[in-house]
Order: sequence, then structure tokens, then C-alpha cells
Amino acid sequence: MDIQNKVFVVTGGASGLGAATAKYLGERGARVLMVDMNLELGQQLQQELGDQAEFHQLDVTNEAQVESFFQTIAQTHAQLNGLINCAGIAPSAKVLGREGLHDLAMFQRTLNINVTGTFNMLRYAAELMSNYQLKEGEEERGVIINTASVAAFEGQIGQVAYSASKGAVVAMTLPLARELAKHAIRVMTIAPGIMETPMLKGLPQNVQDSLGQMVPFPPRLAKPSEYAQLVGQIIENAYLNGEVIRLDGAIRMAAK
Repeated sequence: MDIQNKVFVVTGGASGLGAATAKYLGERGARVLMVDMNLELGQQLQQELGDQAEFHQLDVTNEAQVESFFQTIAQTHAQLNGLINCAGIAPSAKVLGREGLHDLAMFQRTLNINVTGTFNMLRYAAELMSNYQLKEGEEERGVIINTASVAAFEGQIGQVAYSASKGAVVAMTLPLARELAKHAIRVMTIAPGIMETPMLKGLPQNVQDSLGQMVPFPPRLAKPSEYAQLVGQIIENAYLNGEVIRLDGAIRMAAK
């Protein structure tokens, strides 16, 4: 799929992986609709990207909000070609911690945002993509790219909620790709390793360096721009479908 002149939705688009992806797509001529709960950062990024971008404050777990959002896309743009799900949270807690049992509400909230939010967005996106009228020479209507984590495969101590949620995202990939194939819609998942996100950038430099040294090569934190670059490669390569790609520098996480 060509990126230019296509319409993409990016969740978690106000910062981190989502912001890098929005910038990447906008610079290549796409119309980018960023959604996030952070209004201030979202509006700042929209101003930075200019006319190629729109920002919408949206709770991806809210069915009514999401349905209304996609109705607006249909009315305003009359098409949707891609969804990149970057919204998510990464809490940490032990099942048997010093302060007692793992909080059930925290576990449920993690699954709600990371799994239900991802599914809520992609189901409406798939419906809108399926209505896209293929132009001469085109073979696909749309592509959905979800974000998992290496924690889906090697979750560390304290990551039970996060690992469960990202494992679910991984597990959805193939059945979604199989089902949506008849609509000419591809589904892929990226499983990042240790990313240079705003959360990690807030840590002391020596801690960041230590984390980076855990990566076989290159021995550093991954850059959000490298995630965005992979998103672009997935969009442009029509034969990538139903697969999870690790973006991790060959790291395999230890227990802690």
C-alpha cells in the first residue's frame, strides 16, 4: 500500500511510539488522525504536523466515543486505510507483594486498555476499511497494526498484567488476519523490546545506559522512529500479514 494520500488512525498518538508514527506517516503524505487522552500533547503535535494531521481526544475503551469517532471519519474523509494501535499502559506489581495481593482493579484496567481498547478500535476500523473502493492497480483495502511487547513472550516478575494483555494482542493477530483476508485487510503486530519512551527517558542516564546494555545489538534503547519505520515498511509490503515482528535487538528478557 502506498502511504501518500491514504488515511490512517494512530492511537496513543500524542507521545512516544504513536507520535513518532504520526510524524512518519504525515511526512510521507498521509492524512493522520491521532487519538489520545492527553489533550495538551495532542494539540501540540497537531500544530507541529500542520494540515496533514488531526487530533481527537478519545478513550479507546469507550464504545460510544469510538463508534462516533469512526462515523466522523466516514463523513469527513469517506475512507480509512490503516489503523496503528499504540495506546497502552504498563503497570508493574507482584501477585504477592510487600503491600499485599496484586490489585484486581489494576489487572482489569490493564486488560481493558491494552486488549479491549485495541479490539474496540480495530473492529470499527475494519468495518470502515471494508467499504473502501479499490482503485486500479490496488489489491488491499487496509492494514491494521497492533502493538504487543516482548513481555508477551518473556514477561518479567511484576509484569503479569502487562504480559497477559500483550499476550492477548499477539494471540489475536492470526485469527484476525484470516477473517479479514476476504475483505483485503491485513493484520500485523509489532512486539517492541526496550523502547526509548517518555517514561524511560525520565530515568537517570546511568539507568538508561544499563538497560541499553542488556540488548545484544545494537546495545541501546530502541528509538520510537525505528518503530515508526517498521510501521511504514509493514504498510508498504503487502505480503506481510498475520505475523508478529519483534523489534528488540535480539534481547530475551530475564526474570527480573
